Amino acid sequence: MPHVDFFDMIRVMSEKYERLREARISAGFRSASAAADALGVSASTYRAHENGQNNFELEEAQVYAKRFDADAIYIMTGSPSGNVLNLSSPSRIESPNATILNKLSGYGRSIPVYGQAVGGVDGEFEMNGNILYEVMAPPVLSHVSNAYAVSVSGDSMSPRYDDGETCFIDPTRRVKKGDYVIAQIRLEENGPLLAFVKRFVRHNAEELVLEQYNPPKTLKFEAGTVHSVHYIALSGNA
Repeated sequence: MPHVDFFDMIRVMSEKYERLREARISAGFRSASAAADALGVSASTYRAHENGQNNFELEEAQVYAKRFDADAIYIMTGSPSGNVLNLSSPSRIESPNATILNKLSGYGRSIPVYGQAVGGVDGEFEMNGNILYEVMAPPVLSHVSNAYAVSVSGDSMSPRYDDGETCFIDPTRRVKKGDYVIAQIRLEENGPLLAFVKRFVRHNAEELVLEQYNPPKTLKFEAGTVHSVHYIALSGNA
């Protein structure tokens, strides 16, 4: 019997959420909300499947795949339908040879969600440590000890992120051009930290450059005002 590594299994499960998102985008749906409307399901249900907050099974993948003109087996496993064994064929069941190890820690834990009800002109909000509530960490972040989430204020990044949508943050991942990030900026020496959810353009010794969608705009900050730039791993309704 082939050995199946637990962390390989977690990786495949995490990647299926990405494959669902790719299928939705390939089908021409720019947002999860638009896809949910076409599918006839609630936006929160579909977003929770796409961002990995809630698991989904083959039956649900088949519904999504039919609407997205995609392969349900590929969404679930990463392999085309023809490469998957026929599970209906009888086969000999070997004796279990697994060893029970210590309980795996880090999965099923909660992370804080930061933000405020009303954002600034560019959707920024004060990053003052105020926790709005806590949510369960999605699988892709369950092993990241300092992961957190933020609640989007306003529609400055619509249609990528809607007002009130939750962005899940991985502070440990390297940021590259085109990634979506949360940047913490201190514009005044003794002023508050302001958080901006934007698209990353560049960050060098002189400046940080971010892109905004609605209205289209480029934001530039002096390098000395930048406190941190963290990667947005996924998003959805918490």
